[in-house]
Amino acid sequence: MVRSSTITVSDKAHILSMQKFGLRDTIVKSRLVQKEEDYTYIQNFRFFVGTYNVNGQSPKECLQPWLSHGIQAPDVYCVGFQELDLSKEAFFFHDTPREEEWFKAVSGGLHPDAKYAKVKLIRLVGIMLLLYVKQEHAAYISEVEAETVGTGIMGRMGNKGGVAIRFKFHNTSICIVNSHLAAHTEEYERRNQDYKDICSRMQFCQVDPSLPPLTISKHDVILWLGDLNYRIEELDVEKVKKLIEEKAFQTLYAYDQLKIQVAAKTVFEGFTEGELTFQPTYKYDTGSDDWDTSEKCRAPAWCDRILWKGKNIMQLSYQSHMALKTSDHKPVSSLFDIGVRVIKEELYRKTLEEIARSLDKMENANIPSVTLSKREFCFQNVKYMQLQVESFTIRNGQVPCQFEFINKPDEKSYCKQWLNANPSRGFLLPDSDIEIELELFVNKATATKLNSGEDKIEDILVLHLERGKDYFLSVSGNYLPSCFGSPIHTLCYMREPILDLPLETVSELTLMPVWTEDDGSQLESPLEIPKELWIIVDYLYRNAMQQEDLFQQPGLRLEFEHIRDCLDTGMIDNLSASNHSIAEALLLFLESLPEPVICYSAYHNCLECSGNYTASKQVISTLPTFHKNVFNYLMAFLQELLKNSAKNHLDENILASIFGSLLLRNPTGHQKLEMAEKKKAQEFIHQFLCNPL
Repeated sequence: MVRSSTITVSDKAHILSMQKFGLRDTIVKSRLVQKEEDYTYIQNFRFFVGTYNVNGQSPKECLQPWLSHGIQAPDVYCVGFQELDLSKEAFFFHDTPREEEWFKAVSGGLHPDAKYAKVKLIRLVGIMLLLYVKQEHAAYISEVEAETVGTGIMGRMGNKGGVAIRFKFHNTSICIVNSHLAAHTEEYERRNQDYKDICSRMQFCQVDPSLPPLTISKHDVILWLGDLNYRIEELDVEKVKKLIEEKAFQTLYAYDQLKIQVAAKTVFEGFTEGELTFQPTYKYDTGSDDWDTSEKCRAPAWCDRILWKGKNIMQLSYQSHMALKTSDHKPVSSLFDIGVRVIKEELYRKTLEEIARSLDKMENANIPSVTLSKREFCFQNVKYMQLQVESFTIRNGQVPCQFEFINKPDEKSYCKQWLNANPSRGFLLPDSDIEIELELFVNKATATKLNSGEDKIEDILVLHLERGKDYFLSVSGNYLPSCFGSPIHTLCYMREPILDLPLETVSELTLMPVWTEDDGSQLESPLEIPKELWIIVDYLYRNAMQQEDLFQQPGLRLEFEHIRDCLDTGMIDNLSASNHSIAEALLLFLESLPEPVICYSAYHNCLECSGNYTASKQVISTLPTFHKNVFNYLMAFLQELLKNSAKNHLDENILASIFGSLLLRNPTGHQKLEMAEKKKAQEFIHQFLCNPL
C-alpha cells in the first residue's frame, strides 16, 4: 500500500512548503492533491462517536449499553469524557488515577465481535479523548497528532477547553475534537468564545516540519463532541419538564441556545447536528433518572452534543443512554457511515508517472515572479492584548513558486516578536494566489519595551522567492502605553492615568531601576501601591466577596478590553464588567509585571524557607518598598476573601495555587516548573493566607 503523502487534501487551493524536499517534490505533491479523484475511490466505514460527562466519578457500571449494545461492530471508536476528575489536585497538578480507570472501562466496553487497537489517548485535566480502530485498519492510519487547548482562567487552565486527535485514514484527513465549554445558563457568549479559541489555537504539527501547522478546519472530516454546556433559555424549569414529559422535543429545541447561536452564525458554522429525538441529558440526581432535586434545581438541558462537518458523512443514529446512572449527565452516542478515500495502488503510480513526465517538459530556466496587492502596512493605536490584522494577496505568475519570509542579517526571526505572518511560507501553482495575514499582538513579553520606547511598532519583512527575487514589506504604527506590562514602581510614580502622560515621561518612568525609592527628588511623591491595582481590588472587595468560582472561571475578552481602557484612561466611573472578568484582569495584571511582586532575586530564598513562616516574612521584608506594599495588600485582600469561603467556596489551597505561580516566578522563565518547585511556591503563599500578616 502506498503511504499517503504529508499534505492534507482538504484545502484544495493549496499552500505547501516543502523546503527540505525541494521544489520538484513540492509540485508533485500539490498536483497529486489536485488529481486525487483519479487514483482513489470512496469506501464507507462505520464510526462510533460518544460523549460522557462523568461528574468526577469512577466507573461503577459496565459501559456496553453505551458503547456496543444493539449495533454492528464499528470500524472506528471516538470516545470523549468531561469532568473525569473534579479534585483540586487534577486541576492544579494534572495527575489523576481516573484516566486509567476510565480507559480500562472503555476498553472493556468495546464491541465483543471485533478486536480493536488503541490509536491515541489525550487528556487535559478532566477532558479525555480515546481513539480506537479495528486491528485490520491500523496499518492504514497515519500522521496521528494530538493537541490540547485550555480556555479556563487566563486562557490557560484546563478545567475548560478542548482536546483533539487528527489522523489520516487511508487518504482522508480526519479531526476529532472533544470540548467542555463554559458553564451556567447566562454564559453563552463565554461558550462561543471558548469554541472560537479552540478553533484558532488548536494547531497540529505536520510530518514535514517545514509545513505550516494544521488547524481543525483543514481536515476533510471533523467530528466535534462534548459537553458544550448550551442550555434552554426563556423557559422556567417546570415548563421545560412539562414539554419533556409530553416528548415535545422540537418545541423545546426552539429554545436551545446552541440552535440559536448556530442560526446566528456565531459558532459551528458549516457544521451539522442530527435531530434531537431524546430527552435532555442534564441534570439528573446521581444514580437515578430523576431530574435535579438539589437546592439549585437546574433546568434540564441538552448539554452533551455531537456535530460534524465534511463530505460523504451519513448519520445513522443519535441517542442518549438512560441505562447509565453513574453521573448527573447521561452519555450520548452517534453512529456514522463516513466515506473515506482509499488509494488504488496501480492508478496512483500511473498518476505519479504522468505528473513526473509533465514536469520533465517544464522549462527549469524560468524564474518565478509574483505581484503583491500591498507592501506598506500601518497599525494604528495598537493596544495591549488586542489583536490587529492586515492582509495582502500574493498573486503568482506562470512558474510554480515557493515563498518564505526570511530572517534579515543578524536577526533570529523573520519579524519582531509582536508580529506574525500567517502563513509565513508556502507554495503557489501558476496563476494561483494566496492571502497572507499580518497579525499584530502585544502581550506581556513585548509590552514593557514598547512602553519604554526601547521598541517601536516598526519592522521590515523580507519575502523571498526560491530561485527568484526578494520583496520588502514595511510595517509601522503606534502603541498606546498600558498599565499592563508596566513595572510596579513605575505605576507608583504615575499619579495620572498612563495615557494622560507624555510618551517621554512614560518612557523615563518605565526605565527607572526597580530599587528606586522615594528620595524626595521626584516631582510628585509616589503612591504606596499602583492605583490600577487598588481600583481592581476595590471593585472586587465591593462586589465579589461572595462570588462563587472567583479566580476559577474566565471572563469575557471584550470586557477585559473595556477594563484595560478604563484603567489606562482613568475613566473608572465607567468601569462595568462581570466579577469574573475583573478577577481575571487582576491575574493578567500580575502576570504582565516585568518584575514579579516577589522579585526574581528573592525567588530561591522563598522556596528554601517555605514552611518556615518567620523566615518567609523576613524574605518579604527585604523586597523593594513598593513590591512589599503590593504583596501585603494582596495577602490582606485574599484573607478577606477567605472569610467568605462559606459563600464563595474558596479555600487557602485554591488561592495559593492560583497566586503562587503569579507572585513567585522562576527567574529562568520556564513556563513548566518542576512539580516540587510548584508545590513549594504554593506552600510559601499558603503560609501568608493562614497566619496573621
